[in-house]
Amino acid sequence: MDHADARADLAAAFRLTARENMHEGVANHFSLAVNEYGTEFLINPKKHFSRIRASDLWVIDANDPESATGEDAPDPTAWGLHASLHRHVPHARCAMHVHSTYATVLACLADSRLPPIDQSSAMFYNRQVVDEDYGGLALEEEGTRCARLFQDPSVRTMIMGNHGVLFIGETVAETFTRMYYFERAARTYILALQTQRPLRELSPEIAEKTAQQQEGDAQAEADLLNGMRAVLDAEEPDYAA
Repeated sequence: MDHADARADLAAAFRLTARENMHEGVANHFSLAVNEYGTEFLINPKKHFSRIRASDLWVIDANDPESATGEDAPDPTAWGLHASLHRHVPHARCAMHVHSTYATVLACLADSRLPPIDQSSAMFYNRQVVDEDYGGLALEEEGTRCARLFQDPSVRTMIMGNHGVLFIGETVAETFTRMYYFERAARTYILALQTQRPLRELSPEIAEKTAQQQEGDAQAEADLLNGMRAVLDAEEPDYAA
């Protein structure tokens, strides 16, 4: 199996996302670049996240639309959004797009910014962009527009207004960690809003300090993914097949 390790990493992310109930069944997509230039990438076909195996993943060339056609091919939004990212954003080696519950609630608010009210939400301080111009399904034109919002390498989280959320990173572990903690931070924020009591927002100085302390910690990212993946190894080892 070509790209076996990369396939197993990404397949684990699909299974774990299903376990955390952050999936949309066979919709939404994760991708991972497998060549030097980032233009060839793994992506999921039309298969439920909880059943994805490493061998199921397609290899698509971002410069060749025909590579995304055929039986059980990823749907057109997979090409539109992820091919655009891998063509236009070199540091987006990995991309994960979900409509997870609390992140999507956040995307539906008039102010979709995630404020730094705790340690997890501080991770995204000055490192998120809100897409205010939703233009319909993420087909090629819309995907290209979204990709252009990721030109600042320090910004790797996009709250897609009226849509969902999109994360990029250089590894599966980095991107999965970002997605995992964003959903939890969004949950904390939405629940805090429901109390209708004033929020205790961190100062800009402490929020930035906390973000820097959590940024670029590859070991912590690997620890999170590997710790959760150990459960899969024990209970669903077929994900790596």
